[in-house]
Amino acid sequence: MSQSLPADTARAELVGLLDRVGQGNRDALRDVYDRTSAKLFGIALRICGEREAAEDVLQDIYLKVWRRAGRFDATRASPITWLATIARNTAIDWRRAHNGPAMLGDDALATVADDRAGADVMAEDAETRARIFACIATLEDKRATAIRAAFFDGLSYPQLAERMAVPLGTMKSWVRRGLIELKACLGHG
Repeated sequence: MSQSLPADTARAELVGLLDRVGQGNRDALRDVYDRTSAKLFGIALRICGEREAAEDVLQDIYLKVWRRAGRFDATRASPITWLATIARNTAIDWRRAHNGPAMLGDDALATVADDRAGADVMAEDAETRARIFACIATLEDKRATAIRAAFFDGLSYPQLAERMAVPLGTMKSWVRRGLIELKACLGHG
């Protein structure tokens, strides 16, 4: 249990900072930026595939954090998960606006700054990823494929429907049902 203390402490500090950001504290936003920008930039760069675009997206991410921090609920998600979701969605929106699926090439990943977390955080993240992938593996093949393409490749519903040659409504139904099953599998439902 003592191994998870630093991660728990960092998480608690980030929750407190987001609470202060939600109250309009600019210094707290600066602290959130200092603690998370490398990770969020990595997410943006992976999806955008262009360093300049990722830098622009990063600015948009923190504008959203500034506006939405008051709605953050630590009982529903960890702060880094909440921030990463904002980053992912903002980058996907940029990618869609620039007419293309998200890029996940090694070239984009190679340019990300090295901001590796400590071993305890990495172990916790690895355990969470393993649980997610194990739960995805329990899904019906078409749902699992759709969820992987949507969340890991950044494809939109229309792109997924076209790729899998099914009607848009069918695709939305597959993803929705798959997410419900994932939530139950992960114990959040």
